[in-house]
Amino acid sequence: MLMTITMKGTNTQELGYLLHKNPYRAQCFDLSFGKAYVFYTEVTDSRTTAALLLDLNPIDLARGKIGSKDGGLFDYVNDRPYVSSSFMSTAINRVFSTAMNGKCAKRQELADTALDLEATIYNLPVRGDKELVNEVFEPLGYDITIRESILDEKFTQWGNSFYIDLTLSGQLKLCDFLNHIYVLIPVFDKQKHYYMSEEEIDKLLNHGEGWLQDHPKKNTIIRRYFDMKRSYANKAIARLLEAESETDREDAEGQTEQDEISEKRIPLNTQRLEAVRNAVIQSGASSVLDIGCGECRLTSLLLREAQIRKITAADVSVSVLERAKQKLNYDRMTPYLRDKLTLIQASLLYKDKRFEGFDAACVVEVIEHIDEMRIPLFEKVLFGSAKPKTVIVTTPNKEYNDNYPTLANGDLRHKDHRFEWTRPQFKTWCEHICKDFNYTVTYMDIGEVDEACGTPTQGAIFERKDV
Repeated sequence: MLMTITMKGTNTQELGYLLHKNPYRAQCFDLSFGKAYVFYTEVTDSRTTAALLLDLNPIDLARGKIGSKDGGLFDYVNDRPYVSSSFMSTAINRVFSTAMNGKCAKRQELADTALDLEATIYNLPVRGDKELVNEVFEPLGYDITIRESILDEKFTQWGNSFYIDLTLSGQLKLCDFLNHIYVLIPVFDKQKHYYMSEEEIDKLLNHGEGWLQDHPKKNTIIRRYFDMKRSYANKAIARLLEAESETDREDAEGQTEQDEISEKRIPLNTQRLEAVRNAVIQSGASSVLDIGCGECRLTSLLLREAQIRKITAADVSVSVLERAKQKLNYDRMTPYLRDKLTLIQASLLYKDKRFEGFDAACVVEVIEHIDEMRIPLFEKVLFGSAKPKTVIVTTPNKEYNDNYPTLANGDLRHKDHRFEWTRPQFKTWCEHICKDFNYTVTYMDIGEVDEACGTPTQGAIFERKDV
């Protein structure tokens, strides 16, 4: 990944003083995720350009050292080494920290002067958010140039790539220039490569001092900067609002209180698992198959139900099952609970005798991880072969994605989702299951209701007719 910074005007070689990097010597910096190189591509009286090049080690990423919080296929198939992301922001802070603080002992007057600057950020991942580029950079006084390219020259019908080369130019101090870029690059990065703690709030506000508070898109910037850490975003917004006028503060604090109330609401996953557990209990099932069990959160709830005498939890990943054992405290589990539980490695795309004979099967947030063309295989395995009396399925409602500010139009909620269905699409699929496999269906709405979009999770309870 590459970023260039250009100073135009007169005596532009002094950019080397401002960046504290010699224009006539390339430098290398060791980072936890690879190496950063600083070198100059041109040095003249009227124009000097410094380049920051990151070289990430894909092997380190795949081994889970940095930027690999979810594991699985994403470790090996991802764009992390090639795009301008939170890695780039971290490198900017590491390599140009003195310049970001506005300090230059030899040319302090120049550091305090608005200069004619230009930066190009290569391969910025916008994923449908191209308009956001203008919304966040233009209020800061930048002229913006966006260079797009088609995804594949041989398949022009696929349209443009998700990545752009962004050029920013304007008259401003170098420290402001760098701090703007440092904060705003992660706004377009939906997966930070490092663990976020509350210290990140101070970091954001320090680098946003003097400009973020008055930015018309500050709420959007903050929420996207923290991605899914909504509580951190709320705290950062609240701290910014403290500096505003008393009248504005009252209005803002009212909004912040509403955000804090929302934060205290029951998490969606908890609501989802409770809804599925209740459906299992109401079905009268005493034996349950948890397909795609993950870390066995649903299994853990059902284990403690006296009505349930047998639970088999199945997942295709052996490592996930090992984590599930740890979460369940399997080695310290009482004999009563352990006798109920069976953990098996299995795929829901292949017929398996171990799937047969259960009163109920639960498929919670699983089908969207299957390639849509392979859904018929799943149907035959579960509804055609295993034939549980009750099948409970939940999956995201794609229409509700409009309520997530970090998702661009058309984006899916998770990078491993192969598809997400709208409510009509889900209903069509459920009707097909009932017709072809002799089931009836009852629908569930799970989560907060949006009048236009419905609920974030949609569910179905299938009951076999011949039981």
